[in-house]
Amino acid sequence: MSESENTRESKQLLHLVFGGELKSLDGTEFKDVSQIDVVGIFPNYATAYSAWKAKAQLTVDNAQMRYFIVHMHRFMDPS
Repeated sequence: MSESENTRESKQLLHLVFGGELKSLDGTEFKDVSQIDVVGIFPNYATAYSAWKAKAQLTVDNAQMRYFIVHMHRFMDPS
């Protein structure tokens, strides 16, 4: 493995997973911001996706519950 590939694999790319109940199915405004579920911050997309999927599956019976993945690393280093 080349040095650039190794650096790319080990680079920390933080992702935030959170969710809650939305006011309506066609928007992203939360019904009660104080009830937002912050699942956590993860070191890469794969682990964030696993956490997102697990939470989404737990709330599948509530159509207004939505979970999101935010690419925090893009805000920290926009380039």
